[in-house]
Amino acid sequence: MVEIVSSNVSRTIQTKLVLPPDTNHLGTIFGGTVLSYIDEIAAIAAMKHSKRTVVTAAIDTVNFVSSAKSGDILTLEAFVLSTGNTSMKVYVKVESHDLAIDEKKLTTTSTVTLVALDENEKPTPVPKVKLESDWEKALLMNN
Repeated sequence: MVEIVSSNVSRTIQTKLVLPPDTNHLGTIFGGTVLSYIDEIAAIAAMKHSKRTVVTAAIDTVNFVSSAKSGDILTLEAFVLSTGNTSMKVYVKVESHDLAIDEKKLTTTSTVTLVALDENEKPTPVPKVKLESDWEKALLMNN
């Protein structure tokens, strides 16, 4: 019997503060810093889904929609969007919040493919994912 796991099992949320060392000469966050945050949260979501160690196989898409500046709060949300035999595609959304003007905006979206590993560091099968919302299903159709 094939194991099926809800997308809610992998859902992970992280909050980060944008600090001056994370920013460029314009005072906005480095894209590489955002990519690092995306890679980390995607791995956590994939590990929660598969209950295995994972490695990043590909950063499939990255859309830098807007920038975040020093002092903004970033909220990252990730969940497993689809699965292969040993791989998982994780969707990551990053939003920034400027507390001074109470403005929230979408900063980045990304999809990352990760592979589950067994104790010998070889690819190992993962459970299938059951998407729980119409929004998630529509997202899958567009990815």
